[in-house]
Amino acid sequence: RGQVRRRRRNSAIAAVVAVAALGSGGAAVHLYSNDEDRDATTLSAGVPSESATLPTASAPSPKATTASPSASASSASPSASASPTKSPSRKPKPSPTKSTRPPAPSSAAPAPEPPPPAPAPPASVGGQVLQIVNAERAKEGCGPVTSNDLLATAAQRHSADMASRDYFSHTSPDGTDPGDRITAAGYRWSTYGENIAKGQRTPADVMKSWMDSPGHRANILNCSFKEMGIGKQDSGGGPVWTQKFGAR
Repeated sequence: RGQVRRRRRNSAIAAVVAVAALGSGGAAVHLYSNDEDRDATTLSAGVPSESATLPTASAPSPKATTASPSASASSASPSASASPTKSPSRKPKPSPTKSTRPPAPSSAAPAPEPPPPAPAPPASVGGQVLQIVNAERAKEGCGPVTSNDLLATAAQRHSADMASRDYFSHTSPDGTDPGDRITAAGYRWSTYGENIAKGQRTPADVMKSWMDSPGHRANILNCSFKEMGIGKQDSGGGPVWTQKFGAR
């Protein structure tokens, strides 16, 4: 009977050793669908297997190991379980380098051109007469005359007086002459000249009439004159014009 007890005790010890051996080897039992899955899967340590394994208290948990996923797309599905040990993985294949097209030249619309400058306002009546006078003087070699406000005042007064008192003459009904009118306007002259006209509508018209008359033409082309003033007054018989020349 003592021998029988010893045999039973030895059998029990052998069974415990076998179970312990199986328990310590359980950590190495894992399931993979295929090797391709293992290559394309990010591995993490410490994740228990979905397959039945025997827990062990003595096996230390290895450090987490991560395998970089392949740079190229893979059709393999993830593994059903992750191994706590580092599994060899395929080297990632470099993805083809995409060439970058150089930027297309800018197709921005060109800046709009600035608008053309507005046309200059038409010159005054006196300015238009002055332009024609100087053009005619230039043909004869005379220097230009400049506009003078005092001469223009004397000219305008005489045109207004002729229109108001209905006369047409260099001498007014009260006997004042061109020199008197220029002096009354404050112009200190050394020489002067005067042209008058009536009925012409534009500066060009009145200048044509004066240039066609020898006496009036002589005043316009007198190189001794340096300044000029123009007067114009509307009347029942048409515009009344006065042209004053002078030099100081």
